[in-house]
Amino acid sequence: MLAIWRRPIPSPFAGERDIALRRSRITIALVLAALLFSLGPATATSELRGTGDLGIVVERAAGSIVIVDTTRRIALGRVEGLGDLDVAMEETAICVIDREGKVVLETMVTTDPDAILKVLKPYLSKLRRAGHEAGSLSPWLQVELKQRGVPAICLEAWHARAALSAMRNKTDKADARGIAHIMRAGWFREVHVKSEESYRLRLLLTQRRNLKRKFLDIENAIRHSIKTFGLRIGRVGRGQFEARVRELVADDSLVAGLTDCMLRARAALWQEYPRLHEVVVAIVRRDELCRRFMRIPGVGPISALAFKTAIDDPHRFRHSKTVGAYLGLTSRRWQSGSSIDVQGHISRAGDGDVRHPLYEAANGMLTRYRGFCSLKAWGLKIPKTRGYKRACVAVARKLAVIMHAMWRDGSEFRFKEPKPPVGRTSTAPKLIGAAM
Repeated sequence: MLAIWRRPIPSPFAGERDIALRRSRITIALVLAALLFSLGPATATSELRGTGDLGIVVERAAGSIVIVDTTRRIALGRVEGLGDLDVAMEETAICVIDREGKVVLETMVTTDPDAILKVLKPYLSKLRRAGHEAGSLSPWLQVELKQRGVPAICLEAWHARAALSAMRNKTDKADARGIAHIMRAGWFREVHVKSEESYRLRLLLTQRRNLKRKFLDIENAIRHSIKTFGLRIGRVGRGQFEARVRELVADDSLVAGLTDCMLRARAALWQEYPRLHEVVVAIVRRDELCRRFMRIPGVGPISALAFKTAIDDPHRFRHSKTVGAYLGLTSRRWQSGSSIDVQGHISRAGDGDVRHPLYEAANGMLTRYRGFCSLKAWGLKIPKTRGYKRACVAVARKLAVIMHAMWRDGSEFRFKEPKPPVGRTSTAPKLIGAAM
């Protein structure tokens, strides 16, 4: 779309009339090419037509361009105004630009869907896209704006930040204007806003993870704090941890008093953590899809529910193999020219709360599962040349692909029996007889 506003560099030997004529021809050609590209493959490939059948109509009052078929006298496409919202906790910066990139409106409003709609209402009839960067308020704001008729689009934060890094000043007003130009150019990545059920289940998993991390942090802090006085807890079970610590610090009243506060905080976290874990197990037990996922060796309730909440809709991925890249389990690549082509570590661009459980599931499959499955046999060949950690990553990526295919097709996990050795047609034991 940026090609519409490009201007050719005039030759110093050309006359003013020739320069103006060349500019108008190139501009119209670029507009037609950009509009045909924006129509999509359905219109472009439906039938072939000559350039004499196409024309453009500039609607100055509406601020839009319409491409028409002059033979059949029908409109084929339209390019209209674009807007952007830079959302913060208290205020939202709004910027609306027209087809030429000129700012039509710049203002600040309260971060509320009704307040935003009140400002954008005069432009809704010709507003083509309203982009807002992904953030903590994006799921709520996206749904509310869509219900009010605003063509809202949630933008990927990493992509928008890279595009805005070229701007000199970092302000909410500048960000709103920059993202508005991104929307005008069409150079953005749309973020899938999940369903409310997925966000509720994700909140449950997040709070469970937070309690577990805080519990382990306090436990490790107790271990390291008393090492200063030569007190070493050693290897004890979780149930005997508190008794062991109290036994070690019993002779020092100050250390015993300080440690008692930490132990009571640890006990409170341990009392609440199993409650959330039981809720997760109960939800997974009632979910048919999660039960199918758990038939895969190594996949537990956390891995199954985390994967379900991250994907949300399996049909938004055309191919199952792209799920591995979506979760950040594929390697980075840095290629430039013919001399630089580097394959790096995994991108880690996806959701870490899904990537970590998948890695643990792969580790469990390779180490704890004693049965046979073709995925495990494939994964056990990788450590011989690439190392065990890369093998776990590769199996985790395969698990993501398999789980997505199972969800999309409604199929079950297939273990596949091991192939018989070469040259042996039967699996029955071979009898050997000997005569004296």
